[in-house]
Amino acid sequence: MRIVYIHQFYCNPGMTGGIRSYEQARRLVARGHTVDVITTDIAGGPRRVTRDDGVTVHWYPVPYSNSMSYARRLRAFGAFMVLAAAKATRLDADLVFATSTPLTVAVPGVIAARLRRVPFVFEVRDLWPEVPIEMGALRNPAALRLACELANFAYRNAAEVIALSPGMAAGVTARRPQTRITMIPNAADIELFQGVRPDAVRCFRAEHPWLGDRPLIVYTGALGAVNGVEYLVRAARRMRELDPGIQVLIVGHGKEWESTKALAAAHGLLGTTVHMWAKVPKADLPVILGAATMSSSFVRPIRALWDNSANKFFDALAAARPIAVNYGGWQADLLRESGAGLVLDPTDADEAGKLLADRLRDADWLRRARTAAHRLAVERFSRDLLFDQFEEVLIRASGVRGGTA
Repeated sequence: MRIVYIHQFYCNPGMTGGIRSYEQARRLVARGHTVDVITTDIAGGPRRVTRDDGVTVHWYPVPYSNSMSYARRLRAFGAFMVLAAAKATRLDADLVFATSTPLTVAVPGVIAARLRRVPFVFEVRDLWPEVPIEMGALRNPAALRLACELANFAYRNAAEVIALSPGMAAGVTARRPQTRITMIPNAADIELFQGVRPDAVRCFRAEHPWLGDRPLIVYTGALGAVNGVEYLVRAARRMRELDPGIQVLIVGHGKEWESTKALAAAHGLLGTTVHMWAKVPKADLPVILGAATMSSSFVRPIRALWDNSANKFFDALAAARPIAVNYGGWQADLLRESGAGLVLDPTDADEAGKLLADRLRDADWLRRARTAAHRLAVERFSRDLLFDQFEEVLIRASGVRGGTA
């Protein structure tokens, strides 16, 4: 099967960001499919074509960052929409697949599918426009109507929709009940994260005098408006009062990097209890999580954000590390049911700091939580297991027998 795969923010392991599309595309190639990915170089590098493990990747220079103004980000979405449509319509395909965000990627996907007379499959990574509406970021009535129409357009033209969480699937169904939906969350890359050598972890801890053999809680990922990572800084203030040895490492990037750093400095935590590193390639995360006692994932106390499918959550499971979250929803339910981590109060960071300080020194609890995290990774969220479901959707939608051209 020939697949045109549209993803504005595609990353491979040498880059910073989630590698879902890379992992799915390379596995499709390994199964005998042909895959052309259309994406952007957000740093503005030259237009080029590369090969990632047999996947042909078409890169277009469309600069983007979360620190951009809303208007500049919209321009970036529009620019890619035009470029992707022009390229996708020139590529041979049995199926066109587009993955959000942004929601605008559906437009080139639908255009190319119609012109090529092939099915279109749409993947929903974030529920738009519901999330920006609840966050108060989308207030203009005209923009709101346009966003709703764009969502309806994407779902109406999709032969099938893949949603990354039960809540996202429910959101699609609420808009278009007749749409065929399969829930396939982000995945645990078990081989990547559990292949870290013990001596590499020991070296990592030894290289950083502030760490040594102290307990470490890490946050890896975006520091954007939805994340509210200052919550961890406030919890760290309480943790230091109770147990000065506990260390916090924040690794990431985003619009709230500077404000989070300033808060840590204001509390006298920066460089002593709280350490902040700029974003690192995905390939560097396994040793960081291997050295961690616990990982974490945060969002602001907004109900729509509970439906996320955060890469960091599944990376923690892949590394067999407990994870602490400060939100409800399906991931919180998993942690409560399995014992693979903690569900913190969404607004009381002091209470969260108290609970974290207790669990980070509880050897028995940590051992049980690590076992539970590993079990979830292997039995429910392994990359290979979820890829089989993904390929099945594409083959079913395409109608190509056996999935090969």
